[in-house]
Amino acid sequence: MVEEFEAERPRLTALAARVLGDRSEAEDVVQQAWLRLHRTETEVLDLPAWLTTVTTRLCLDRLKARTPVPVEELEDVPDPVADPADEVALADTVGLALQVVLDRLPPRERVAFVLHDSFGFAFPTIAAVLDTTPAAARKLASRARARIAQPAAEDRLADWVVVDAFMAAARGGDLARLLELLAPGAGVTADAAALQAGTPERIEGRDAVAAFFDGSAHAALPVLVDGRAGYAWYHRGEAKVVFDFAVADGVVQAITFRAEPDLLSRVERRSHPDDGRRQGDEHPRERTET
Repeated sequence: MVEEFEAERPRLTALAARVLGDRSEAEDVVQQAWLRLHRTETEVLDLPAWLTTVTTRLCLDRLKARTPVPVEELEDVPDPVADPADEVALADTVGLALQVVLDRLPPRERVAFVLHDSFGFAFPTIAAVLDTTPAAARKLASRARARIAQPAAEDRLADWVVVDAFMAAARGGDLARLLELLAPGAGVTADAAALQAGTPERIEGRDAVAAFFDGSAHAALPVLVDGRAGYAWYHRGEAKVVFDFAVADGVVQAITFRAEPDLLSRVERRSHPDDGRRQGDEHPRERTET
C-alpha cells in the first residue's frame, strides 16, 4: 500500500496545490489523505480514485474554513448537451494571476473548475466528489469559468493581480519573477515625507528596482491607495509608508514611496490570503537575507 500511495503522491500534491494555491498546505492535505487510507477498514478497490476523492474533499474543507461562503443550491436539471465552451481548458497552465482569481471563487466552484478544466476529470466524477449531480457539477464549473472571464472589473483586477504578484515575488526572493513584472524603464521615487522616514530617493531601471525588492518587504500589508491596489509598511498598527504602484499593460511601471499624513489617513487595509502569516515591522529600507 505504501508503494502505491507514493506513486500517487506527486499527482495528488499537484491537484491539491492547484486547488489550494499553497504547496506546503497541499503536502499537508496529501499526508492527511495517507493517514485516512492507513486507518480505513473498508476495502479500497480503486486506489487512485479513492485518493483523489479524499484529497479533494480535504481541500474543499480547507477552502470553506478559509472563507465561509453561503452555498447556493443548484436545481437538479437534466445534463445539457455538451457546450464546446465547457471543454476549453482555460486553466491548462494556471499562472500566478489566475491563481489569484481562483482565490476569489466560492469553494465548490473552484473545485469543480480545477478538477475539470485543469485535470480533465469528467463531470460524473466531480459530482461524486462534491456529492451532487453531474449537471450541477457542470453548472458549478461553468459559473467559475464565467467569473474568471468576466470583463466588468478586468482592468482593476489586472492591476490588483500584478501588484500582489510583485509583492509575493519580493517576499519570496524570486528575482526572475520580479524582472518579469517590471517594465524596462520602471523606477522608484519617494515624496519628502517618505524620505524623512528613510526610504531611497530614487531607484532607476528594472534591474535596480528588482534587486532592491528581492527578498524584502516581508511586513508590507495589502492596502487600497485612493481605490488602487497598493501595499504599506505598518508600525504599531498604523500605516507609515505606502508603496503606491503604477501598473500598465500588465507590468509595474513605477512605485512611489509616500508618507504624507493626508494620504496615510486615507489608506484602507484590504484582505489577502497571506495576512495571517505576516508579522513584524520591517522598514521598507530593511532587507531580509535569504
